[in-house]
Amino acid sequence: MRLAVVLGLALLLGGCGTMLPEPGDGPGRVIDNPAAIPDAVPRDVPHSRYGNPDEYEVFGQRYRVMESADGFRERGIASWYGSKFHGRRTSSGEPYDMYAMTAAHKHLPLPTWVAVRHLGNNREIVVKVNDRGPFAANRIIDLSYAAAAKLGMLDTGTAPVEIQVVTPEAPAPSRSPRVASTPSSAAPGYWIQMAAFDAVDNARRLADRLVASAISAAPAIHQGDDGLHRVRLGPLPDIAAVDRLSDELQRTNFEPGHVIIPSDAPTFD
Repeated sequence: MRLAVVLGLALLLGGCGTMLPEPGDGPGRVIDNPAAIPDAVPRDVPHSRYGNPDEYEVFGQRYRVMESADGFRERGIASWYGSKFHGRRTSSGEPYDMYAMTAAHKHLPLPTWVAVRHLGNNREIVVKVNDRGPFAANRIIDLSYAAAAKLGMLDTGTAPVEIQVVTPEAPAPSRSPRVASTPSSAAPGYWIQMAAFDAVDNARRLADRLVASAISAAPAIHQGDDGLHRVRLGPLPDIAAVDRLSDELQRTNFEPGHVIIPSDAPTFD
């Protein structure tokens, strides 16, 4: 379920409608042939008058809007939203159409077009980002009902994805096949990254606190090529395990961190 923008965001995003979280979001009419839905087509247009403040706040957390989306790429977990929000005003001022190829993102300028690849079945779509969200923990993009249907994630509700900004000059890369007939037999693998530190002693202190909290996943310290020491929890086998661990972190008063899907995880690449 997509968590929507609440008090104060309407003013910050130029008058978009205030929407409270609603349970039971779901599909509308069945889409008989999702593969036949045309992808969104990138256009060279100025940023929307609405939905692009320097920063905004939702549920007590502040988010910054990127000045430019050039070269942006991200891996994480996608969700989708449907009938509860159909026809409501998006953060860009456009009405939400659950049958259009659109999406919501916390940081990308509105509008931005992105290619979304499902890391489990290798399906790839292009959507127009015209809304803000998702504000649930550990979700990076909220897809419209039609986009989720075409990507093959309606039944699961979530999916591991890679997103990449596309433009009229740099369209989505072609893949062969664009739709895989058989899902990947290996889970992509998930980690929750809690923080990154210059000093390894700071990373060890956080790892010790996590161990003392008796959460179900053991912390590990990964040092990257940039010299930063990243404290991560995992590996986790699936999205359900990610959500359970996120709940544990919340109950023990830790920051939620963010999901890492390593680029060397099993996919169709």
